[in-house]
This record gives sequence, C-alpha cells and structure tokens, in this order.
Amino acid sequence: MADNLFTVEIITPDRIFYHGEASMIEFNTTEGEIGVLKDHIPLTTVLAPGIVTVTLEGGETKQAVVHAGFAEILGEKVTLLAEIAEWPDEIDLDRARKAEDRARERLAKHEASLDVARAELALKKSLARQDILAGKR
Repeated sequence: MADNLFTVEIITPDRIFYHGEASMIEFNTTEGEIGVLKDHIPLTTVLAPGIVTVTLEGGETKQAVVHAGFAEILGEKVTLLAEIAEWPDEIDLDRARKAEDRARERLAKHEASLDVARAELALKKSLARQDILAGKR
C-alpha cells in the first residue's frame, strides 16, 4: 500500500456501499465542500446531498451520490454514514427530473402547510442525481 492511502467506507442502512483504499475523498457537508487526504485532522461533520469523489491510487476516480448523513474523518480512515448512496447506473434520470419538478412546484406555491426544509432537501437530492449523470462535480 502506498504511503498516501487511507481506508474509505461509505455505509448506508441497507449495505456497505463502498470499502476500499483512496488517496483522496471529496464530498459536500452542510458547511461546504471538503477534500480529505491521509492524516487529516479528526473531524465529524454532517453530510449534505451531493457527489462524492473517491480518488484511487493511480488517479482513477469513482463517483457516487449521497443524501444526508454523517462523516467521520480519522487519520487512516474516512467513514460516510449516508441515508442513501447511489452509483450513477442506479439512478433513474426521468424519476430525478420529476422529483425536481415536484419540489420546485411545492416551493413556488409556498402553502402554509409546506415543510420548506423538506422540499429544499428533495430539490437538492434530485439535482445531485442529475448532476452526476451529467458528469458535473
């Protein structure tokens, strides 16, 4: 194992989504984007919906979408505990577009009973799914 590699795990309630070695991982938190290298200071943070990029030893990358959860960063390991994690081939683009339309419609109506935070989260999730399929970071 190269000196710059550390363990990455992405775990959801129903599976170990990813387990492997990486030279870097990038993901979204509620405070903004973060990039982590080996020996990063210990940190626990809240995940935000978005694309996770895992950079492997040779520079190859793997990307997935995560939706909410927590990240634990230790010197030799990064663990993402995600509500949902999806590889691009697991995403239905048409369904993501429809979810975006529904969320935008709810936000535009802004009815008194609307849970704004929930509608905004649904919008962010649908956009993250579409972004990864469009090759955006």
